[in-house]
Amino acid sequence: MAIYHFSAKVISRANGSSAVASAAYRSASELHDERLGRNHDFSNKAGVVHSEVLLPEGAPERLNDRATLWNEVEAGEKRKDAQLAREVEFSIPREMNQSQGVQLARDFVEKQFVERGMVADL
Repeated sequence: MAIYHFSAKVISRANGSSAVASAAYRSASELHDERLGRNHDFSNKAGVVHSEVLLPEGAPERLNDRATLWNEVEAGEKRKDAQLAREVEFSIPREMNQSQGVQLARDFVEKQFVERGMVADL
């Protein structure tokens, strides 16, 4: 039987978060944060089985690069309490294999966010 889990939260400067650091952590990669002038290296983090950026129709192709995307988000917001991104976390049924789970997540994110004009970092 599948166990249901769904949560959403805001990534905000008000609580000390960085969109670049959050993206590096969730994708288990190393990204340079231009605003803070430092690298966030989570490339040794285990457990990340898939990572990709999904763009809505008409979005600039340069945003496919995770570092470019999140540094532009950071640069576009000036307020110290800026809401930079939203994190949506949900469970994948255990009965699905890895590729089915990735496809389920991709389909959900595409339908609920990307088709509505939002960029998604899956």
